[in-house]
Amino acid sequence: MTRTYDLLGIGIGPFDLGLAALAEPLDDVDAVFLDQRDGFSWHAGMLIEGTTLQVPFLADLVTMADPTSAYSFLAWLKETGRLYQFYIRESFYPLRAEYDQYCRWVAAQLPTLRWGREVTSVVRVPDPAAEAGDPGESGYVFEVTAQTADGFEKYCAKHLVLGTGTRPRLPAALIGVAGRSSGEDGGPVVHTSDYLPNRDALRAAGSVTVVGSGQSAAEVYRDLLEDCGTGPGEHRVDWVTRSPRFFPMEYTKLTLEMTSPEYTDHYVALPIEQRDVLGREQRNLYKGISGDLIDDIYDTLYRRSALGAEVPTTLLSDTEVVAARFEPAGPDAAGAGEYVLTLRHAQLGTTVEHRTGAIVAATGYAATVPAFLAPGLVNLDARGRYAVARDYTVDDDRRIHVVGGEEHTHGVTAPDLGFGPWRNSVILANVTGREPYPVERRIAFQQFGLPGGTVPDEQPDHQTRDEMEAAR
Repeated sequence: MTRTYDLLGIGIGPFDLGLAALAEPLDDVDAVFLDQRDGFSWHAGMLIEGTTLQVPFLADLVTMADPTSAYSFLAWLKETGRLYQFYIRESFYPLRAEYDQYCRWVAAQLPTLRWGREVTSVVRVPDPAAEAGDPGESGYVFEVTAQTADGFEKYCAKHLVLGTGTRPRLPAALIGVAGRSSGEDGGPVVHTSDYLPNRDALRAAGSVTVVGSGQSAAEVYRDLLEDCGTGPGEHRVDWVTRSPRFFPMEYTKLTLEMTSPEYTDHYVALPIEQRDVLGREQRNLYKGISGDLIDDIYDTLYRRSALGAEVPTTLLSDTEVVAARFEPAGPDAAGAGEYVLTLRHAQLGTTVEHRTGAIVAATGYAATVPAFLAPGLVNLDARGRYAVARDYTVDDDRRIHVVGGEEHTHGVTAPDLGFGPWRNSVILANVTGREPYPVERRIAFQQFGLPGGTVPDEQPDHQTRDEMEAAR
């Protein structure tokens, strides 16, 4: 009989890696996790030297669910002989590079991870145990097919966790020039996810324009700013954002209470239209720039210009890239071609052309529903996104869970590293029928609705995939 796992995860980012670490000690959870990559890697293109997480070290893979776990960040520091160094440093915020190293350390210890497996299909099939007459088993299981270097493998599981992550997102104006590699006719156009491998080529282009807002844009701008306009191969760097200002991430304590089970309860119960509006309005709660980095950028500009030196840079807020084209250099022209960006200022309503040798798009990521899911397997909302229930399930039988793809339904807690262990505790409670890790349901001092108030009517905002296809 084919082995049937209790839990199968697809994709191994920090959230599924944390789930695997929390599931590992549980005797009643037989789990396996698949990923198409050869090993763990966390935002390798943005591990710029000196950059830190925006959350404390307690927001590791496991601590907020199990502070005694052998897979905690502090356990990694102890094993690598760096615990006292981290203590003396007196900062709660780990370096991005060491967080990546920590995750790799955890991944190396877990026997449930299977790398080099690209999932190609997920379907329901009859449960072999039920067919054999076991009354305790359900009528179906999920059959997952994965392609490897040697062929195809099949897995069966009672529960699925979809942790396929997000994909780099580009504004429509940049799609026509995106993906250009550095060459004789011009510099590269890259998303921040590919920044480090292209950094030398970006600098060599002579001028770079960073498009976007948030922490990634600020980190790239600060990295390029340090040596812009100096020495051989000098370059200029400009920063364009459609945000009204270079806004900091709000980090006051009562605001942080919005990363709580109570606020998530409140957010999930809102109508879909209101959630979408709030999602845009709450960007500064988790997509803003750290205040320290904003100050460092200003201090760097001040230091570079203190004695009258001109810093070759421009910062433009409330400005959107509405069109882009590439102009190759003429046959008799010296140098390479240029990108011509049409910029529109929102308040003034005016446009101007901006020329640059290369572009970095710091324009974020978007969650997508993977094509390998069989039609009708998951519920989708009216906009084609996962219709995620409060317990992170996306099917009527509450056996398919989503991690990291529920920002539109659960709000600010979805991408938050520190809330990942809480979500994984809920998932494991669903899988086991008990709470192997106690789920803290009340943590906030404030109340997000009215005392004794009513909850909005449940919105009919989801459809099965079959219904979506029929509507088309």
